[in-house]
Amino acid sequence: MRHDFAKSNIMDWQNFFAGSASPGILGVSGLLLAIVLLWSLIWKGMALWKAAHQESKVWFIVLLVVNTVGILDILYLYVFSKKSASPVEAPKM
Repeated sequence: MRHDFAKSNIMDWQNFFAGSASPGILGVSGLLLAIVLLWSLIWKGMALWKAAHQESKVWFIVLLVVNTVGILDILYLYVFSKKSASPVEAPKM
């Protein structure tokens, strides 16, 4: 009898994470996937924009092809990309 309980308990958890035992259209796993996709899209967009404006073709291609859920994008933005140019000073007279 214990074996049947353990088997049904595992099936309940599998159904829960598959979304069939939770309310809504997406379920728990679908909602988590949507949050991760949005997070990744925001960081990827910012990193691709900065790589394009700095004319860094290699970084642009790497960021476009490699999907690391935003980790590489964040590292590029804050570690690997060049700092923006310092403000231009007015000529001294």
